[in-house]
Amino acid sequence: MDYYVGQILLLPYTFAPKGTMRCQGQLLPVVQYQTLYSLIGTKFGGDGISNFGLPNLMGAEPVPGLEYCIVLEGVYPQRP
Repeated sequence: MDYYVGQILLLPYTFAPKGTMRCQGQLLPVVQYQTLYSLIGTKFGGDGISNFGLPNLMGAEPVPGLEYCIVLEGVYPQRP
């Protein structure tokens, strides 16, 4: 199954699968994650020049032990 870049998944793992990252509000470098930055920009923080933020969904899980992860590698969503 292909996932869209920027799609948020709720997973039952204790790790972030390859091509994803946990949604913990961390800052990422724009140059390394340009595709994701082009979709979410600075909506969740960062300066938009050297870095941008991921959403912080820690504590928002409906069941303890689940993890929210954002897709870094996948299909670029097309706008209608």
